[in-house]
Amino acid sequence: MQVTKKQYYSPEEYLALEEAADYKSEYIDGEIIPMAGGSTNHNQIALNFSTELNFAFKKLDYRVFMGDVRLWIPSRRIYTYPDVMIIAGEPEYFNDRTDMITNPRVIIEVLSDSTQGYDKKGKFEFYRTIPSFEEYLLIDQTKIYVEQFSKTANKRWSFREYDVEDEAIALASVQFEISLGDVYNKVKFAAVDVQAESVN
Repeated sequence: MQVTKKQYYSPEEYLALEEAADYKSEYIDGEIIPMAGGSTNHNQIALNFSTELNFAFKKLDYRVFMGDVRLWIPSRRIYTYPDVMIIAGEPEYFNDRTDMITNPRVIIEVLSDSTQGYDKKGKFEFYRTIPSFEEYLLIDQTKIYVEQFSKTANKRWSFREYDVEDEAIALASVQFEISLGDVYNKVKFAAVDVQAESVN
């Protein structure tokens, strides 16, 4: 997709550009924002989680989608690509397009350095305007650490964090549990230079 000087795009213009683009971009109320490329850790974590979900839900009425399915948030005029989404029942498609849904119950994002601030604050605010949305997981790809937000009532959310001392993550809005070992299976963390840290 060629970069232009135009400051505002309609949703229709964004979708037309997105279909012809070589890489994915998000749309936020008229602005098109190219998405950063994913790392191997990012991809591995999303794949690990979605694989376990898909197996667990094999005979249940839930659907699991990964990063190629677009989410439309009408109240904020946003198109975005969550890393993993869980849908209860059948997907609700926007404009009858099977690449755009509107009814996730659970959204899982794998954090990267360039997007973690937006994922933690901005996206969570936007996602909370979705009526079906009940749970949000943020997974760190540089260490074993997960944040979980679960809806308990209207405008009320509970928070829990997981790290190396915990064994498993239990979702609150669907019956599912996954070990941290399975979440981070085959993920390679960068080596920490202990000597350099001690000097600093």
